[in-house]
Amino acid sequence: MLGDARRNNFDEALDQVIAELPENLRALLEKVPLIVEDEPSQELADELGVDRRTTELCGLHSGVPLTQRSVQDSTRLPDRMMLFRGPIERVARHRHESRNRQMRTTLLHEIGHHFGLDEEDLSQLGYA
Repeated sequence: MLGDARRNNFDEALDQVIAELPENLRALLEKVPLIVEDEPSQELADELGVDRRTTELCGLHSGVPLTQRSVQDSTRLPDRMMLFRGPIERVARHRHESRNRQMRTTLLHEIGHHFGLDEEDLSQLGYA
């Protein structure tokens, strides 16, 4: 669990990363909730089939990508994106890059999923 100072520092940095995004992506974040938690829950990891000891889940998009929606989706739960502070910090340290860069990469990765990009597409764009 992260302490309050680290959590606040992360959240302030995230606000800056979001402020630097193009306007159309910032507008998306007004429509799709962005939830930030310290770590993915064990329940979420189990649901996704992720072993938290060997895999760092930095973010998650939940919902139907825009490219796959139909009128039949009107009763579905709303989309959401999640970022996880601890994994983002650990991955940034492991890759020897700034936390803000990893934060931006993770956020753009999840936004990409919202727009229907798959892992291969995101990897080619440098957001894997």
